[in-house]
Amino acid sequence: MRKNTEKEMRRRESEGEREYDYVGVRENGREAREDSRGKKRRKHGLRRFLTVILVLLALWLAGLYILVGKAYEKLNYVQIPSMANLPMEKDGVVNILLVGNDSREAGDDGRSDAMILISISSRTKTVHMTSLLRDIYVDIPGHDGNRLNAAYSFGGAELLLETVEKNFDIPVTRYVQVNFEAFASLVDAVGGVELELTAEEIEYVNGYLVEYNILTNRPQGTDNMDTSVSGLVHLNGPQALAYCRNRYLGTDFGRTERQRKVLTAVIKKLPLALATNGRELINRLMPNLTTNLTRQEAFRLSLMAGRLLSYQLAADKIPQPGTYSDATIRKMAVLEVDFEANKRYLREKIYGE
Repeated sequence: MRKNTEKEMRRRESEGEREYDYVGVRENGREAREDSRGKKRRKHGLRRFLTVILVLLALWLAGLYILVGKAYEKLNYVQIPSMANLPMEKDGVVNILLVGNDSREAGDDGRSDAMILISISSRTKTVHMTSLLRDIYVDIPGHDGNRLNAAYSFGGAELLLETVEKNFDIPVTRYVQVNFEAFASLVDAVGGVELELTAEEIEYVNGYLVEYNILTNRPQGTDNMDTSVSGLVHLNGPQALAYCRNRYLGTDFGRTERQRKVLTAVIKKLPLALATNGRELINRLMPNLTTNLTRQEAFRLSLMAGRLLSYQLAADKIPQPGTYSDATIRKMAVLEVDFEANKRYLREKIYGE
């Protein structure tokens, strides 16, 4: 009797274990199915999220392309056939020569009153502004040696670009020409700039405003500054232009330094100005610009804008101190330059070599 009871208990325990195993398998299967459905829902949600992001990105790119296109239509495009097939970017650097000339209308060559090499370098994470002094004595292709700014007079932007590359070994095939009106409009469009000026510099600002007021048919005395004030002052467009044109204080070295100061201040204020005053900036600036940048290249540059906000802004000049001497050649007062030293300097600063 006792043996039968023990057998019965073992049988029941065995059946209970099998039933428990079956329930466990059934529960595990249900959990596996639920987990699988959860993974599918998460994957579907992720795909939907990525799809929305891609659609928004496409819409943003389309809107940006349209905006850049509208702005581009307002500027003056002049193709340079010899450079049309050459890349805008080379070795991780975009070099664009900013040419400020003394013409009063877009497209009128005039003289190259300022030459600033804008280098956007992904290698050094900098936007480097390098003033090229106009009195540097250089070899000009197809011409005798002369001042650097003579290249622009002889053959416009194309010859100037060739001259810069020949003498400094910097590949530059794109340019933007800015005339007087464009420069003043740009400063006004960003709300003016704040700079430290001496009383003497303010006097020269008023002196240069005389010519500007004549050229723009404004009454004399318009925008004149208080000569009893010095230090941090606010400059509007015409005042900033007059400040940049002064070459009597510090010769051309001082003048190019003033140009870089104004440009640096403008660049820092440009993102906010584009967001709050973009239409006026485009309408006033673009008609006074001339360039060989294509629409696609302008769009590429606009895509780089976000990245450039994290880049360091640097400004300097060529020739570097200690690498030049004053000279007179064919009755011209010029700067004789140690080109090898300045080439090394540019390669180091722009390319990080």
